[in-house]
Amino acid sequence: MPCERGRTVNKVSKVDDRVPIRRVLISLSDKSAIEMLVSALCEIEGLHMYSTGGTFQRIADLLGPRADGVLKQVSEYTGQPEMQGGLVKTLDFKIYVGLLSEPYNQVHVADRQRLGADLIDMVVVNLYPFESVSARSGADAEDARSNIDIGGPCLLRAAAKSYLRVAAVCDPSDYRGIVEELSAHSGTLGIDTRFRLAQKVFEHTARYDHAIAAYLTEKTLSAAIAPYAIARDD
Repeated sequence: MPCERGRTVNKVSKVDDRVPIRRVLISLSDKSAIEMLVSALCEIEGLHMYSTGGTFQRIADLLGPRADGVLKQVSEYTGQPEMQGGLVKTLDFKIYVGLLSEPYNQVHVADRQRLGADLIDMVVVNLYPFESVSARSGADAEDARSNIDIGGPCLLRAAAKSYLRVAAVCDPSDYRGIVEELSAHSGTLGIDTRFRLAQKVFEHTARYDHAIAAYLTEKTLSAAIAPYAIARDD
């Protein structure tokens, strides 16, 4: 592992074409078409899903008694409760070890064993609707600020960076193709699909960040702080 600018860089030399999808993290703002995806995932033997908040409840309602042994709260998996208001749910070392580690790297294997971390094979995430909320009539700076997603982009970027092993899904319009491929290939996704999904994720998160930057750039300080009572030292 060579060093670049003072840090050790991990170089991957071996990857799998088709990756079995067995552990999936799902956290959605837009829950459209979730029924189709969850139903297909449950057809995969040995599948486990991790989820948060309203998404967890929606999946639990869809699965009913089948949720036992299949669906787990992210907070139960990490051992860390969610922060009030859902501000911190998935920003956890154990999750990112599961996303960024590589199965053929024995140091990574040891790290996962030490933490009790699972390899996460697919992330299904979409982001808080910043653009639609900030453009809404009457929306103020606090409405916009509170809809800046933090954990979602981090999950998507980590999964997309790991396209050699992980499928990163940000668009419900991709669910059908994923379901069809899983069905046709014994619950696996190919590297071509994972790469295409990664391309889409980085385009999506770039647009998302650009929208936030554009909104803030257009604001004056007085408009940006108008919703708040400012405590000042006398």
